[in-house]
Amino acid sequence: MTPRRIAVAVATAFLPLAALADSELATVHVEASAESEPATYQAVVSTTATKIKAPLRDVPQTVNVVTERLIEDQGARSVQDVLKNVPGVSFNNGDGQRDQFVIRGFAALGDLFVDGIRDDALYYRDLSNTERVEVVKGPAAVLYGRGSSGGVINRVTKKPTATARREIELVGGSYDQKRGALDINQPLSDSASFRVTGALEDSGSFRNQGFVEREALSPSLAFKLGADTKLLLQAEYLKDRRVTDMGIPAVGDRPADVSVKTYYGSSNARDDDYSQSTVKSGRATLEHKFNENWSLRNLFGTYRYELDRHNTNPRDVVGSGANAQVRLNRGDSRRQDDGWFNQFELTQNATTGGIKHQLLYGLELGEQKKDLVNRFLNLPASFNVSLYNPVLKRTNVNTPEIASNLATMKVASAYVQDLLTFSPQWKALLGVRYDEFEQSVDSRLASQPDLRRVDREWSPRAGVVFQPADWQSYYLSYSRSFQPSGETLAFAANNADIAPEETRNVEIGTKLDLLDGRVSFTGALFELKRTDVKSAVPGTNPTQLLPVGEQRTRGVELTLAGEIAKGWQLSAGYAYLDAVITKSIAKSGTIPLQGKQAALTPEHSANVWLMHELGGGFSLGGGANYASKRYVGTTNTVSLGSYVTYDAALLYKAKSYDLALNLKNLGDKKYFVSGHDSSDHLNVPGAPRSAELTARLRF
Repeated sequence: MTPRRIAVAVATAFLPLAALADSELATVHVEASAESEPATYQAVVSTTATKIKAPLRDVPQTVNVVTERLIEDQGARSVQDVLKNVPGVSFNNGDGQRDQFVIRGFAALGDLFVDGIRDDALYYRDLSNTERVEVVKGPAAVLYGRGSSGGVINRVTKKPTATARREIELVGGSYDQKRGALDINQPLSDSASFRVTGALEDSGSFRNQGFVEREALSPSLAFKLGADTKLLLQAEYLKDRRVTDMGIPAVGDRPADVSVKTYYGSSNARDDDYSQSTVKSGRATLEHKFNENWSLRNLFGTYRYELDRHNTNPRDVVGSGANAQVRLNRGDSRRQDDGWFNQFELTQNATTGGIKHQLLYGLELGEQKKDLVNRFLNLPASFNVSLYNPVLKRTNVNTPEIASNLATMKVASAYVQDLLTFSPQWKALLGVRYDEFEQSVDSRLASQPDLRRVDREWSPRAGVVFQPADWQSYYLSYSRSFQPSGETLAFAANNADIAPEETRNVEIGTKLDLLDGRVSFTGALFELKRTDVKSAVPGTNPTQLLPVGEQRTRGVELTLAGEIAKGWQLSAGYAYLDAVITKSIAKSGTIPLQGKQAALTPEHSANVWLMHELGGGFSLGGGANYASKRYVGTTNTVSLGSYVTYDAALLYKAKSYDLALNLKNLGDKKYFVSGHDSSDHLNVPGAPRSAELTARLRF
């Protein structure tokens, strides 16, 4: 990093403090109460879509929020569990080591955020410090920069409040599930509050040799430095170790008909086939309100991510019938990421010519260094195992090094956004962002060159909102984002000279507040188109790429959430996605990709969850999730069948404790929840019927 960039970063981080030096600070005292919404499945405000507090009905874009109560009632234990409540989101197996999602037919590997800071490290996140999850659909580069073809996923963390809280959670369930968590919030004085959340887990799995061991700890401190000034300090630590489970191979056009327990890997997976990730991060947020019209916010975040991954996974299937054998691959990978981001934002309220403006001005600087060592080997035939009766062997063999490099990504950007109110009926949201994104790779292998590229891109957003009544909102919007060659994984010699791909979204929708505002309905009709997609030229070796491809998704999304009657909470959604590769010169083997459906994207999907308060502290609820057939890869040769799963919950809430019984996959449906778009042979089955008992103790 150059001295100039260091100077700019430091100046940006401390600019708010310089501004405060010119203003007189009042006597320090704490806020009287915490800002919180009622415990419901309905969300009416989100900051992810605009970075300002704006009602969702004023935002001309689809925003789905999974609230804390819904997460708790369902007994969700992973981000994937949470996102089952969001229509248009499907799942990738993430190499058995990370959260990975598909939004509206487009991969969202690098589109995860935490409190608005990019969180693109490759790991499984824990929910012990998560208050809610917000998903903004379509390009969001106007506020978040590169990526976001289908949308962004933002975890909103738990923060200190002025109300004391002490809670311990104990969980036990099927497949040797054992987990404990804590959430302690304590006001320290009139000017400060402390909160710490954490979790310990030592669980088994329905998969042979499967296990999960994790520990999480997240302390935070909130200070009120004056009547108009707040400082929030947060830290997060997570260590996660589990089997790197790549799933079940395919035979013909579907996953092999074997037990969902069947594991294809080392006979000692705990020692040979594990992924261990460690994440340490910290954030500091300073907010100051100068007057009724001007305020600032500065958010600085830094992190370190370490991964030690070892895996044995199916390569393909040879032979047929009882003689069918699975050929295996072996991989070893080590990663270390270090990064920081600083966001400096000013908000302004103004009126010009009778038009009200909520303006946001922002600057973002950041740098990420990603160190990688990859080893890989196609295991010889002596390691083959029977498809239907595998007798596993130790696979901890030496693997040759295929990649060793240090990738550096630097971003410098400026953005402006204006939420305009022309009248009570007409509003508009306009924004634009300019990014300078520099990426470089320093290779430690003589056979691989060093690379560097700088992209400079504009990302606009525009939308208009019509609200004929206080319960109706209709909108039309346009947004655009860009996807650089090395956005998340391989920045290579055959793509280093190619300009970023671009994604455009046109959307028309409605947001209705029903039943006196207790229920929110949303509906959206959209077209997403990604152009200049890099396509492999058939017959070239090494592979030559040309930016001539195009992928398009046309779809409909509907949601309904809130209190439909006294004591009845509902969350429901439906998505129809027509996701197609409309242009491509590429072939996989002899199969042309043009005209094929996007990988891992169901045409139809739906979710519903209904909870009823019975009285006397008891609540009873349940729901279902549906996904139609999904193709594993873009060749469309192997598909994961459609499925419906049913879940139920019985809850009891008392003054000092809660009890919850969650039953999942009541019908014991055999299904596949995810695959891997690079291979037809890495298909992960969903969990069979299971039961989970949770006790929360408050003291």
